[in-house]
Formats: sequence, structure tokens, C-alpha cells
Amino acid sequence: MKVMLLNGSPRADGNTYTALKTVADRLGELGIDSEIFQLGTEPVAGCTACKACYKLGRCVKNDRVVEFAEKLKEADGLIVGTPVYFAAPNGSLIAFLNRLFYSEGHKFRFKPAAAIACARRGGTTAALDVLNKYFALMQMPIVSSTYWNIVHGLNKGEALQDAEGLRTMRNLAQNMAWMLNCIESGKAAGIMPPKAERGDMTNFIR
Repeated sequence: MKVMLLNGSPRADGNTYTALKTVADRLGELGIDSEIFQLGTEPVAGCTACKACYKLGRCVKNDRVVEFAEKLKEADGLIVGTPVYFAAPNGSLIAFLNRLFYSEGHKFRFKPAAAIACARRGGTTAALDVLNKYFALMQMPIVSSTYWNIVHGLNKGEALQDAEGLRTMRNLAQNMAWMLNCIESGKAAGIMPPKAERGDMTNFIR
């Protein structure tokens, strides 16, 4: 089994990375493979709702969003980490996730997912709320820990001083591994994901 970890920070080795690496290391100890995918500093185009993905099966912009989608389709779980900017996730990460979930979100149903936020002080729970909405809309079980999935730190390396935050990351990894193993055992026993009822969409103006 494998978990994809998306580092939504422009800094490849900052505090958000430290939080994700802590999760990845614990997953490895539990026999779960992982890969940290770096968002990077290149501009990320936002979704234009062109709906070309309806026919193409993926976003029409052939960039890192498509690259990550291919990796996530093969993975069993997802963890998204973000620094906190004005009590919200990084704007580039939002653009990335908007396109990822708009074009291919239905392919990720029932993959356990978790969000991690890193901040100097405040705004973490607001940022987590934004990220968790992507998962909830796509029927992805949300993995929790023993506290909110947050780590504190401003300057590079300060997250290493947040003992409780790093413990929360290790417990998150354990909970993710447990859920993945439960799902795998369920499938082996013939318990498959439910089929959602579908029907007319009701707009508020009708």
C-alpha cells in the first residue's frame, strides 16, 4: 500500500515538509510506502471550468496537476500539507486542488485522506477546514489524529521543536495505516465500497 503526500509549500524543505516527512517516516515503520510530491514554485494555473476534462478524462492543461493525479490514482491514501497564509492554504495549492478535484476527483473516492497545516501561530483550523472539504465532497474518509493535524513553526527547522505537533503527525500516520489495513481486510472479506444514489441536481434558483 502507498500514500501520496502533497507538500503545498513553495519551500521544499521547510516546516510543512518536516511535518509530512514525520508522517512518511512513521508510515514506513508500519510497512506503508509513501511519496512526498513537491508543489514547487512554478505558477499553477487555476481552473477555468472549461469542462474539457469531461471528454478528455483529465485536466486539459498537461502539467504537474495531471502528473500528480496519475500518481494518486495508483495510491491508496492522500495527505495534503500546507503552510497557513491569511488563515487559509497556500493560494497555489488551492489552484492545484481545484483543478485536481474538478477534473478527476471522482477517481479518488474512498481513498482515506488527511490535511496538515503549519503556521507560526493561528489560522490552522481554518486552513484545515478548507482542505477537508475537498475530501468530504469526494467521499474520501477523513483521517484524524490525537489533536488537530497542525504543526507550529515560522523559520526553517522550528517545527522540530513542536514536540506535540510531531507526535500528532506520528499518530496521524498510525491512524492512516490502520484505516488502510481495515479497508484492505474488508475488501478481502468481500466488503466493497457502497454505490451512492445519484439523481437530479437541484439548483437554488429553480
